[in-house]
Amino acid sequence: MSKDTAIQWCDSTVNPVMGCDGCELWTRDRRTCYAGVLHERYGPTKGYARKFETPEEFPGRMAKAAKWSPLQMHPRPGKPWLDGLPRLVFVSDMGDALSAGIGFDYLLREVVEVARSPMGRRHRWIWLSKRPTRMREFYLWMLERGIAWPMNLWPMTSVTGRRTMLRASALKDIGPPGVVRGISFEPLEGAPDWDFCLGPREEGPAGEVVQRPVAWAIFGGEFGQNPQTTPMGPFRAGVAACRVHGVAAFVKQLGARPIGLSIEGRLADSHGGDWSEWPADLRVREMPREASR
Repeated sequence: MSKDTAIQWCDSTVNPVMGCDGCELWTRDRRTCYAGVLHERYGPTKGYARKFETPEEFPGRMAKAAKWSPLQMHPRPGKPWLDGLPRLVFVSDMGDALSAGIGFDYLLREVVEVARSPMGRRHRWIWLSKRPTRMREFYLWMLERGIAWPMNLWPMTSVTGRRTMLRASALKDIGPPGVVRGISFEPLEGAPDWDFCLGPREEGPAGEVVQRPVAWAIFGGEFGQNPQTTPMGPFRAGVAACRVHGVAAFVKQLGARPIGLSIEGRLADSHGGDWSEWPADLRVREMPREASR
């Protein structure tokens, strides 16, 4: 967990679970997940799972993070797009808490109950998982027990291309109407069906949006060891699709090997995260409506 993080779209990170039981970025033939790479580099030191592929529970971390100070009245140097918002805490940047071996009772106690506690309600908890189907099962499990999903717990999933875009369908069933749902298109390796992922939106009689299944889309390219190239065409198409569907778009980084830029040479930032190096049309960092100032 980290009270301060360089991740552009949040203030802090916390991990009630470390490790993950696998995804398209962590297979026998591909080892590009940064959480897995860091586990191999530093594990099994204190605070990491002993083996990345075997997730481990770390109770009490979110409760500790809930005590961090609120940030609405504090400017964020280097992240002006967050100014005026509650503290945004990325849940599970170093693993996936929805991995198969993690029980729902644990997630209720360590994630949901903390988010809705008096201290936890001061923040927004951005819960990212590549297993939205299991997150949906957890949500339904909660409903069966009469437990409400907290509005300050934002469910999110990752879509890296057409092969994984079905995750967007499961995401749209999680949480009550009006909760912020988001998709992280990182690393974006090709264009998914944008209408399938981001839409549709339901409008009222006066044309106002009354239900937005996805409120936020984050775009990012790959960096780290042996990163794949990241074409800019899908980034631009994704931002344009956000405009059509009324979704807030946030371009996080272009990746270590962006292609399709008019500028020459490699970017100085190894992640491609310094937007002063980007063309103007990609300098888009918007926050979702619930968090708007």
